[in-house]
Amino acid sequence: MALNPATIRIKNLRLRTYIGINDDEIKNKQDVVVNVRIQYHADAAASSDQMDNALNYRTITKQIISLVESNRFYLLEKLTAEVLALASAHSSVIFAEVEVDKPHALRFADSVSLTLSVNKA
Repeated sequence: MALNPATIRIKNLRLRTYIGINDDEIKNKQDVVVNVRIQYHADAAASSDQMDNALNYRTITKQIISLVESNRFYLLEKLTAEVLALASAHSSVIFAEVEVDKPHALRFADSVSLTLSVNKA
């Protein structure tokens, strides 16, 4: 049986980083919420039950945490694009999408978010 691509979702990864262009944003870390969706061919992992054949979401998550928390970003676009580059780096990935929320960015809104995706198929 040929399987359709598997989907890994990393949901509501809450991190803190320097994001923005205003003085208070430059001086103080802010919360961001990262959501990642990755599609990849998981046939080998599903049939073998071997970690070597799977996409390691723990490794990807640790890379995202390190990237976000140890860098400074002016734009949500740049932050989102860099997370997307990590999420789509593995050769078995055929599609990846990243949404980054910046809570409390606007006075009357819960958050502002930006979504970017890449299709490698």
